[in-house]
Amino acid sequence: MTQSRSRARIGVLVPFTNTNLEPDLWLMAPPGVSFYVARLGGYDADEIPDDAQMQGLGASDLTEPLDLLGGVFPDVILYGCTSATLTHGTAFDRDLAQTIRARTQAASVTAAGALSHALTTLGVSRIGFASPYVAAINDKAVGFLADEGFETVQRSEMAETLDNTGQGALTPDRVQALGLGADHAEAEAIVLSCTDMRSVETAAALEQATGKPVITSNQAMLYQALQLAQIPDPLSGFGQLLERPRL
Repeated sequence: MTQSRSRARIGVLVPFTNTNLEPDLWLMAPPGVSFYVARLGGYDADEIPDDAQMQGLGASDLTEPLDLLGGVFPDVILYGCTSATLTHGTAFDRDLAQTIRARTQAASVTAAGALSHALTTLGVSRIGFASPYVAAINDKAVGFLADEGFETVQRSEMAETLDNTGQGALTPDRVQALGLGADHAEAEAIVLSCTDMRSVETAAALEQATGKPVITSNQAMLYQALQLAQIPDPLSGFGQLLERPRL
C-alpha cells in the first residue's frame, strides 16, 4: 500500500501567478509528505514585479489564507515568495515567520530565510547570486544576504525585464545559463533566487558544471521544512543540499 500523506502536512502560501512552486514541491517530496496550498494577492499581475509590487505582496494581510490553511492542521507552513521579504529586510522576514507561527501553531519557513538557513548549513560565506528580478530587487537581495553574513562576489541578471509570466516561463536551460553567469572563482556556492523560476530542474546539472553547491528557493524551503518535520530522507537529483542528513 502506498502512503501518500501520513508523515507530514506542509501548508504553502504562494503568489497567485506563480506556476512553478507547487510542481517543484511535488517533484522533490519524499513519500508520505503532502502539500496544501493557499494563493496570495497583494500585487498587480499586469505590472512588472518590481520592488514596489513585491513589497506590496510582502505587506499584504495573511489572516484569511492562514486561517484557511489552518483547517488542515499543517505541521509546517511555507511562505513561498522570496522577493516579497527580501525587499523588506531581515527583521521583517523573521517577524513574518513569527506571525505565521503565532496564527497557526505550525512551524514556519520563509523562502528568503530558507536561503540563509541553507547557506549556513553548507558553511559557506561567499556566493554567486542569480535571479530573474529587476535590478532594484537584486540590490535588496544582495543587501539582505549581506545582513545575514553572506558576501555576493558575482551577480547574474536577465538582460530583459520580465513580467510575472515571463519569470515563470524561463526554461531550465535559460535558468542554467543564468546560474553559470553567477559563478566566480571566489564563490563557494551559487544561489538561484525566485520560487517561480525553474531552478530545481537544473540544480544538479549546474552543480556538476561548476563543482559547487547550488541553492534554490524551493529546494531550500523544502530542506528546512523536512528538517522541522523530522523527516531525514536524503533526496537525490535536486542538488547536494537535499542529499544531506537533516536530523
